[in-house]
Amino acid sequence: METTIQLSKETKEKISTFGLKGESYDEILKRIYALAVKEQLRDFLMSDEGFIPIEEAIKVADKKWPR
Repeated sequence: METTIQLSKETKEKISTFGLKGESYDEILKRIYALAVKEQLRDFLMSDEGFIPIEEAIKVADKKWPR
């Protein structure tokens, strides 16, 4: 099932700059989406949110599970 979406001329022109010769807007948008998903995953994996240094993690583990 195909869907029509409305874009401004400016947006359509911007999207077309990402296209390769003969590529449809559908193909361009799918490729852009795939790149965005990879970027989000990279940002998530490389984030230091919730990060604790290994030395601190070892101290916590030693307290939790003494030898």
